[in-house]
Amino acid sequence: MSKYQLGLDYAKQQDQNDKLAAYRDKFHIPKDEHGNDLIYMTGNSLGLQPKSTKYYVEQELEDWAKLGVEGHTEAKNPWLPYHEFLTYNMAKIVGAKPIEVVVMNTLTANLHLMMVSFYQPTNERYKILIESDAFPSDKYAVESQLRHHGYNDKEGLILWKPREDEELLRYEDLEELLESHGHEIALIMIGGVNYYTGQFFDLKRITTLAHKYGCKVGFDCAHGAGNVELNLHDSDADFAVWCTYKYLNSGPGSLAGCFVHEKHAFNKDLNRFTGWWSHNKKTRFNMRDEFDVLPGAEGWQLSNPPILSMAAIKASLDIFNEVGMEKLVKKSRILTGYFEFLLKQLGENVIKIITPSNQEERGCQLSIQVLNADKTLHHKLTKAGVISDWRQPDVIRCAPVPLYNSFEDIYLMVEKLKAILNAN
Repeated sequence: MSKYQLGLDYAKQQDQNDKLAAYRDKFHIPKDEHGNDLIYMTGNSLGLQPKSTKYYVEQELEDWAKLGVEGHTEAKNPWLPYHEFLTYNMAKIVGAKPIEVVVMNTLTANLHLMMVSFYQPTNERYKILIESDAFPSDKYAVESQLRHHGYNDKEGLILWKPREDEELLRYEDLEELLESHGHEIALIMIGGVNYYTGQFFDLKRITTLAHKYGCKVGFDCAHGAGNVELNLHDSDADFAVWCTYKYLNSGPGSLAGCFVHEKHAFNKDLNRFTGWWSHNKKTRFNMRDEFDVLPGAEGWQLSNPPILSMAAIKASLDIFNEVGMEKLVKKSRILTGYFEFLLKQLGENVIKIITPSNQEERGCQLSIQVLNADKTLHHKLTKAGVISDWRQPDVIRCAPVPLYNSFEDIYLMVEKLKAILNAN
């Protein structure tokens, strides 16, 4: 017997019992033309804006107006060390030590910077392994790295594929790939949570297996940061990258995060691209000194960061710090479980959820296939006030985000989906 119940009254009661329900009021919820809240289920694509973001950004605009260049040292939140204000909270979110984390650049730029250091091909070991349905930007990036080093980007790429008529990846198949090709693979680069299926991989298991064969390991955690407990330090991965505009609510195109494991923190011999922001802070402004790299993830910075973007990130991270990932994940599992329960009432002959049912193997996103559906279904949902996300060929991605989605959101979304299907 399910722990969940049907009906709107149950959903409303769950919201009343939810200790995190008040956090919804800390976010701007998009509204329809009549001023009613839309049902926003795409925090996996762009997180909603915290109401506090405006004030965090305005603080920097005011200090810029009043202080000009002196704001670097005299602003309420001095700009010179501003990225350091984000490090501790970000490290807690991704399960890392502060020395292992930095906020800088954008996701794919960071991925390339990491591959400069951790993709070091040789004639015998030069291939890169990724999941077959990796996010396109990841695939393009690793292919370009192969070409940059003089290798054929098709012959040098090894794909971890699902079995025929399956959507999810199996670790046994990864083990077989490594048994056959481990001696040829220089880098394994996997999306921590797959953008399409929502499958959350066991980062430690993958890293342990890959290191056994001498491969370096990195993860794209764009769909994991702020969604699941990544435990990056304990995973022993060499590096990870992620964006901050999905579950971390920092605004469109905002800065990204980067993790470099502590074991690499003091290795000054690692090949890397450099810039003045990765130089020793004490002598950075002496200008004519020889390069002296900072220890830890900060040592991969290039330029001074955009403060207005960092202010938006700080607003969101302060909310995360107040709540904590443990409580968020606990609510997320209950909320997503409720969503799964309601969807299954529609019938397996109508709906197929391709995201793992095991809550240890997913975050809040559920990827839904609807029998014989095309993008017109997505358009109808949008018209009905549900902001979801369509991915070709036939998947609707929905992410009930625990910071601002409610049980009533979930109930109403499924009711609207049901009504559309019944009208066809």
